[in-house]
Amino acid sequence: MQPGNYTYVPIERVSWGVPAAQAVAAEAKRLGASRVMIVASGTLSRKTDAISAVASALGASYAGLFDECREHTPLESVIACADAARAQRPDLIVTVGGGTPIDTVKIVQLCLAHDIRSVEALLAVANKPNTKPSPVRQIIVPTTLSGGEYSSMGGGTNTARKSKDMYLGPDLCARVVLLDPAITLHTPEWLWLSTAIRAVDHAVEGYCATGTNALVQAGALHALRLFSTSLRQTKKSPGDLDARAHSQMAVWLAASSLGRVSMGASHGIGYVLGTVGGVPHGYTSCVMLPAVLRWNEPATSAQQKDIAAALGMPGASASEAVSALLADLGLPRKLSDVGIDASQLGLIAERSLQSPVVKANPRPIRRTEDVLEILSFAS
Repeated sequence: MQPGNYTYVPIERVSWGVPAAQAVAAEAKRLGASRVMIVASGTLSRKTDAISAVASALGASYAGLFDECREHTPLESVIACADAARAQRPDLIVTVGGGTPIDTVKIVQLCLAHDIRSVEALLAVANKPNTKPSPVRQIIVPTTLSGGEYSSMGGGTNTARKSKDMYLGPDLCARVVLLDPAITLHTPEWLWLSTAIRAVDHAVEGYCATGTNALVQAGALHALRLFSTSLRQTKKSPGDLDARAHSQMAVWLAASSLGRVSMGASHGIGYVLGTVGGVPHGYTSCVMLPAVLRWNEPATSAQQKDIAAALGMPGASASEAVSALLADLGLPRKLSDVGIDASQLGLIAERSLQSPVVKANPRPIRRTEDVLEILSFAS
């Protein structure tokens, strides 16, 4: 057995079965918070009563709201959120939403820890280990299935270069995760299902990763089993809260890989699709995961048999099993379905080859031609 280690992030607890507003108020009281800032998706804030219910439940401890987070987490919106946090002086942040507000607050935690007030200063700490503890932590009520609440790394977009950088810290994860399937009924179907495929991607690439371990692999396979049934049930019956809760549990299991083993080309090329083509994260996994599995099969054939079986298709290829799930969910499967055309492929291949995540793929990717071949499988 090769030497290795597994580092736990400082999540105190994961809680479920209590409505979000009630759970947030109880956690804020337990943690002794007196000034609680809410960061939320704009849609939830302006088009539903979900955020006002949380604010009302917090009562006198509610300090204010920021709901101007923007897709792909451009650093300009991070700085705006950090400015709002300084004005509101919270001792706890409650993040309600998907990957965009979650990543925004993670990077805001770095801004507050290091007194960062500009995009230029943020870029100076990108992709570097940061060991300073956050002066303000967050508790998270996730409304999608991408799983960022369980990791201490967040992605932010350099809009000038159209590239995504990673921001790292010891405690950027949630202090507490509160799972409420009812609040996810506000999430558009395409977003709920596609971010689930993002979590499927975490499970698959974590299971196949070089340097993976028993904990990651066990979580990955059970996550895939849960997703295979719960997502199809949600597609059939969107109001089934048990199915949604099972998908949330699957995300928790799949997230055991995040930040502990390196993802592969599906994630790496997906980052580039997001920055170059504006493709939502969930959709990047929809179009890239089957293609990367097909490319990787010579190097990961044994693991892929386990993956196909966990997805309910023993004897099929893992690429076929993922594609079947996508078809049942009505999700995109080709680059053209998500707005990527042939003229962009050269730039995507060049950018992807520079990605350390692509370089960590279990089957080595050394040339732009390798990336172009993978992209051809998704065309």
